[in-house]
Amino acid sequence: MEELRAALRGDCHVHTDWSDGADPLEAMVAAAAALGHDYVVLTDHSPRLTIANGLSAPRLARQLDAVASVNAALAGTGFRVLTGIEVDILPDGTLDQEPGLLKRLDVVVGSVHSELKLDRTKMTRRMLRALADPNLDILGHCTGRKLPVVTDARHSGGRATPRRRAPSSFDADAVFAAAADHGKAIEINCRPDRLDPPSNLLRKAARVDGLRFAINTDAHAVAQLDWLPNGCARAATAGITADRVVNAMSADDLLAWTGSH
Repeated sequence: MEELRAALRGDCHVHTDWSDGADPLEAMVAAAAALGHDYVVLTDHSPRLTIANGLSAPRLARQLDAVASVNAALAGTGFRVLTGIEVDILPDGTLDQEPGLLKRLDVVVGSVHSELKLDRTKMTRRMLRALADPNLDILGHCTGRKLPVVTDARHSGGRATPRRRAPSSFDADAVFAAAADHGKAIEINCRPDRLDPPSNLLRKAARVDGLRFAINTDAHAVAQLDWLPNGCARAATAGITADRVVNAMSADDLLAWTGSH
């Protein structure tokens, strides 16, 4: 696990107070740099997730300007902020943001946040359509499950109320094969209340030739950027090595990968 954690160069799923995070962009950037990252990908929510203050197209465009300003201030430090989004995968499998804006972003994480109880066939079709979209790079927390653990949730004013949510049902073999075929990555979500995919699905994914992974914190506050070891330990147990993890790449190599599909 320690070897895999040491190989990670950045975090591809991080939220700020532009959506439902607790801390501003500048604080998340400073904390990520202090952890030794080379980059962090800003992935605030998309507009349909109103409960999380998702970004409309105009707000996302303004955020891109803010990131450019932060990167200008970071010039010469060796640290970069990459643009991104956690875009909702809508029930029909389309992505919840203007395609032209998604194309401008460095990294797009796509996640299911609604209608999580769709039947297996419809959920599978939904995920397959999203994975075929050239703007999608990483499939986030694929089952959508929630575990009944108390987490650091300063963004909600204190400690979160534990809750359980059953994982969605889908054809994992088909989804993981499609991700490999389209050159996309499956997220290993490090949040203690997610740890998604579950261990049985993570082992299944690890056996798929050519499938890549992203070990991401899904941090909503500065303190949560320390959660990467959770995912590293699970990845190592499943036999996933650093050469299959996209955020073990340099920023330039990551951008070459996201631009390749």
